[in-house]
Amino acid sequence: MSARPLSSSAPTPAPGAPASAPERELLRIVIVGHVDHGKSTLVGRLLHETGSLPDGKLEMLKAVSARRGMPFEWSFLLDALQTERDQGITVDTSQIRFRTAQRDYVLIDAPGHVEFLRNMVTGAAQADAAMLLVDAAEGVREQTRRHAFLLHLLGLRQVTVVVNKMDRVAFDRAVFRTIEDDVTSYLSGFGLRPSFVIPVSARDGDFISERTARLPWYEGPTVIEALDAFTAPPGLADQPLRFPIQAVYKFDERRILAGRIESGRLSVGDEIAFEPSGTTAMVKSIEAWPGPAPQTVEAGQSVGITLDKDLFVTRGDMGAHGDQRPRAAKSLKVRLFWLDDAPLKAGDPVVVRLSTAAAPGTVSAVTSAVDPASLITEGQATLGRNHVGEVEIALRRPLPADPYHLNALTGRIVVERDRRICGGGIILHAAREASVEVARRGPVVAVDSAVTAAERVARHRHHGAVLWLTGLPAAGKSTVARAMERRLFDLGGAPVYLDGDTLRTGLNSDLGFTPEERSENIRRVAHLAAFLAKNGHIAIAALVSPTRADRARAREVCGGTFHEVFIRASLDVCEARDPKGHYARARRGEIANFTGISAPYEEPLTPEVVVDTTGDLPASVAALEAYLEEAGVLFPADSDSPI
Repeated sequence: MSARPLSSSAPTPAPGAPASAPERELLRIVIVGHVDHGKSTLVGRLLHETGSLPDGKLEMLKAVSARRGMPFEWSFLLDALQTERDQGITVDTSQIRFRTAQRDYVLIDAPGHVEFLRNMVTGAAQADAAMLLVDAAEGVREQTRRHAFLLHLLGLRQVTVVVNKMDRVAFDRAVFRTIEDDVTSYLSGFGLRPSFVIPVSARDGDFISERTARLPWYEGPTVIEALDAFTAPPGLADQPLRFPIQAVYKFDERRILAGRIESGRLSVGDEIAFEPSGTTAMVKSIEAWPGPAPQTVEAGQSVGITLDKDLFVTRGDMGAHGDQRPRAAKSLKVRLFWLDDAPLKAGDPVVVRLSTAAAPGTVSAVTSAVDPASLITEGQATLGRNHVGEVEIALRRPLPADPYHLNALTGRIVVERDRRICGGGIILHAAREASVEVARRGPVVAVDSAVTAAERVARHRHHGAVLWLTGLPAAGKSTVARAMERRLFDLGGAPVYLDGDTLRTGLNSDLGFTPEERSENIRRVAHLAAFLAKNGHIAIAALVSPTRADRARAREVCGGTFHEVFIRASLDVCEARDPKGHYARARRGEIANFTGISAPYEEPLTPEVVVDTTGDLPASVAALEAYLEEAGVLFPADSDSPI
């Protein structure tokens, strides 16, 4: 069995500019934290220690500080606005480029002050990974928790925690360990595991790029090593085409559709479809300024195109290749961070903005609402200021949209009310028709359990979670699931085994095995598993769930509680086992759409855990148990209860 590690020895690149290369990997990182915990200081240090400052910049700022009669601060490198220097806080996001030996970076310094959360959302929405900064002397504050939850809200899964100002606590190991336990426990509450927790002094340079003697007890990576250990996302050019139309121009006899290629590639001669209308045409030419007209363009390029026939295409339409279109959504389920003083509630009119498009709509329901500072559910009727919730929105006209897990660029939204930006978040699900109209919903108000999550954790010594076991038929999913259920029960936990075949005898007895019915089967099981996890259980779901798209939708439903476990066994091994005789029947043509024979199985690309069932079952169960402990779901028997 193998699992993605919580931490490992990171490579140790020398800071500074590397030798030139034809193409370098780019990673966008947002740095967030409570006001005055030292974000700008850390960024200034990173720029200095990677040799990324313009010649003479440091000396110039030191001279300016001397003329003003104030000591030089590394944060001056970023606080470019005069108001920021006067007030001593960062009020906007700054984007800074620097590079290490491994890759290029865009570092997004987001404001930490509570009044500038809108700017922080804007910055974090553009990032691939995050650094969360904590002051060693102050520890985890309410704003720190809110920012951490925002990272979860916006779908960021890679987070490194930097404990700054260790010099203020005399580099005390016990202080660091307390903060490390606090922040790790908090993040694990919604399924985030920090890659590293690093003690530093940004002002003095301890463990930014080099190890120092003042932290002899810390054996982990430096900040730069931790950044280089992040996994870069797939190249935007290799993702499906997304070409939001920004404007339409008329030149001569040409009608030019202009915009920026957000992802994918587009070539002359390609058939292109435009959502939400669904109309298609051939790309006749690609126009670019200045220079000759290219034959192919890709993500990041701003271009214009002409078509081989006249179509009514306008600003906000989305160009895509015909077999990989975004959904023309009339209904959205979103995870939203609300910023307005007046709470959001069902029936409120809103405007949803996505890329260059906008659509008016009505809030159908607020299905959950959580205070990110405490992770306490505040009720499900309204979404208050600075709270996070899942919200359903019925749109008056279709909006070209993607679920966030399919395309981060076209899966993030901004919500306006009364012509003001009041919230932002990610799309969990997009439907072509409003699944539940406000008028049809009736007086339905979800009711929370009388038992709190904290009480369940104290009794069972684990958080709620969903272990989603996927693999070929006869790979061993049920065997592993049942053994894991028994182990967790023996530990005093509250596991529930959800067997795919068993559920088809009751809850899902109306479903067959067409691709559409399989998807519905998985959707229902995911909602059941998510409900169990919300109420403190560890739901162990064992389903073939053959497609990555269906498993991704299950992850959407379950959120941070979802842990994908790939039960790996070759087709030959599974067919040799064949305990139910299904493979033999499928080979004879008696069973249609049988996974592995007449229907495909798509192996997970990045599962949380891989279990090879050709090995020893007790060892596999022990490794799964160890993973749950590492993930912060299960508390070891010899540890203190977190409650």
